[in-house]
Amino acid sequence: MLKEYLKIDRIEGPLIFLKGIKEAKYGEMIEIRLENEDRLGKVIKIEENYVVAQVFEGTSGLSTVNASVHFTGEPLSLNFSKDILGRMFNGVGNPIDGGGPIYANKKYNVNSRPINPVARRYPRNYIETGISTIDVLCTLIRGQKLPIFSGNGLPHKELAAQIVSQARISSETDEKFAICFVAIGITRDDGAYFIERFEESGTINNVVMFMNYADDPVTERLSIPKCALTAAEYLAFEEEMHILVVMTDMTNYCEALREIATAKEEVPSRKGYPGYLYSDLAFIYERAGMLKDRNGSITFLPILTMPNDDITHPIPDLTGYITEGQIVLSRDLSNKDVRPPVNIMPSLSRLMKDGIGEGHTRADHPDLANQLFSSFSKVLDIRSLAQIIGESDLSEMDKHYIEYGRQFEAQFVNQGFSERRTMEESLDLGWKILSILPPEALDRLDEETIRKYYGR
Repeated sequence: MLKEYLKIDRIEGPLIFLKGIKEAKYGEMIEIRLENEDRLGKVIKIEENYVVAQVFEGTSGLSTVNASVHFTGEPLSLNFSKDILGRMFNGVGNPIDGGGPIYANKKYNVNSRPINPVARRYPRNYIETGISTIDVLCTLIRGQKLPIFSGNGLPHKELAAQIVSQARISSETDEKFAICFVAIGITRDDGAYFIERFEESGTINNVVMFMNYADDPVTERLSIPKCALTAAEYLAFEEEMHILVVMTDMTNYCEALREIATAKEEVPSRKGYPGYLYSDLAFIYERAGMLKDRNGSITFLPILTMPNDDITHPIPDLTGYITEGQIVLSRDLSNKDVRPPVNIMPSLSRLMKDGIGEGHTRADHPDLANQLFSSFSKVLDIRSLAQIIGESDLSEMDKHYIEYGRQFEAQFVNQGFSERRTMEESLDLGWKILSILPPEALDRLDEETIRKYYGR
């Protein structure tokens, strides 16, 4: 609908309301023309008597009489080519690194659909992050959706930078691997930190970055995941690359969704979030995966901060329903200066059983991971007992477990944000820590495996 309207009915926050609009389309892009500048917007609601559009650059300086609205008849679409690697874009896909525009023969609609379950290929093989707790105990499988649950003040920023700097695919073939890094609502200082870390590690030329800062318009936070995932889909399914999408912080996205829903006068649901929060998150998460007729893959690692460390909050709660596991960061471990502070007990990867073991990592990996989990679970019970009777009155076996727990946290979990361990090194370290326990305590391992690896 290529028409231009000369009057805005009303303005509320980042939204404009227009009356008397005919044939408007949901998701259609609009151009708002002021005397000295043009702004972009998108139709987000259509009622019988009016149309609601969100303005990406904000409504500051905009009034009901000083602007005209031009309907383009097209959704938000972006140019993509392999030249996007090493580039940085804003929340609506415009380059912000001074490198000029991206030229391509084809534009891609950012409102892509989630992958049809019938077209999906089951995820196999793994992505090595270089972090022992993730690689051994919560293995990240290609095509998986594995969120990281953090809290305010916990070092998820450093963990995100470490994963982007260290991640690689475990393959001896010539398969191509790249990373799509997405920052939502971060500070300028955090943005500079990420760029500096990627430059120091030498990975920046293999990363496509989408950055939305805290002082950018809130409406851009709703479009940046779609723009980034569209870029990931292009690289994965057009260029047949394996793409790891690291997105932080999904809580800022959900807060923006709540703010826009309130401005649209929608009926709120749990904690003020819109009732469609679940389907909106699923629309984003389910764009990750593998296709039967393509060689590429999209692996999704969203990071979210749990308000008040509440894992039952709607954001982590709904995320857990959609994704295939979670990695949970611990405030107690962070206070002990354990880096990264991964709490292994509530952490899990539901797909790791099909992407590890012989032919993928190492034959002993599944049993070793089970034994590490089982032994540390007993450590927690014995620590509770020691608080009552004192550590000196524990049995000899219990004292072995206490020492195992100390060394597990000090050596296996704690590795800093700059150390990279290969899968082989992490597995060997796991056996080294397990050797603190006597062989009879290793009840999840068979005798042949114990003879081969025990004492390494």
